[in-house]
Amino acid sequence: MSTWFHSSTSGLSLWLRKCVRLILCNGPLPKHVAFIMDGNRRFARKQSVETFKGHSLGFEKLTEVLEWCNELQVKEVTVYALSIENFKRSKDEVDYLMELAREKVKLLLDEKDRIMENGLCIRVLGNLDLLPSDLQETVEHVVELTKHNNHAILNVCLAYTARDDICQAVTRIRDGCADDTICVDDIDDHLIENCLYTWKSPRPDLLIRTSGEVRLSDFLLWESSYTCLYFTQVLWPAMGWWDFYKAIIHYQYNNYLMKYNGIDGIESQNELCNHLNSTENYEKHCRQCRIDKFLTYIRS
Repeated sequence: MSTWFHSSTSGLSLWLRKCVRLILCNGPLPKHVAFIMDGNRRFARKQSVETFKGHSLGFEKLTEVLEWCNELQVKEVTVYALSIENFKRSKDEVDYLMELAREKVKLLLDEKDRIMENGLCIRVLGNLDLLPSDLQETVEHVVELTKHNNHAILNVCLAYTARDDICQAVTRIRDGCADDTICVDDIDDHLIENCLYTWKSPRPDLLIRTSGEVRLSDFLLWESSYTCLYFTQVLWPAMGWWDFYKAIIHYQYNNYLMKYNGIDGIESQNELCNHLNSTENYEKHCRQCRIDKFLTYIRS
């Protein structure tokens, strides 16, 4: 039976995974991990099964990966579930992807008791107007149901590309300037970042892409500027716990190199640069009031 809550069976593999996990926990662990879940179709061809089966197996792998993340106390996970570019595929495949999305989002409602018990917050990010109206309604229901949960967060990027996200943000800012809600001088990188779909989330610490492709494919381009990137040859449905742990080891090594090379203290440097006199503080306060009013409006 399909479920969002994967449960590992006992055995040598589980015992070994626990031992490795205890070792990893002695080092820095990412709090936010993003995944480009690539390779479903190639995995299906490799296994001589229909493409549709590859997508279904990809979902099963996601539930397993979420379990591994939970074991390492990764608080937030963001997954690239459906790119806007995917709508250019064959009608049969797009129809199947929409039906698969309906099935899995509905499954969230069917398992709402377990979701609430586990404190899981579901956010669906993207240009949702591109989705069928019935799917939009179901997504809205799930997001509303779980919005106050804070133990763990799952961001599902549906009908998403980073370029579309940035364009939508710029359009909102343009409209805000046109109706005098904000001023042109209010526009900076922080304002743009707060207009993105991901405004509620910290930037990802680690981004993992499967299938051997070494590119971001229009995923979290703004948010991943300082993210540790890990590319692996394994296809998404074939990803094992050791493949995931290798990505964590890569993150820990990268974290060590950054500290060794003195790439640290960025926040404290920014605070020094933002030291203002009383007049500037007042102007900053007025600017912040305008921006807060604007952000409240576009998020309502």
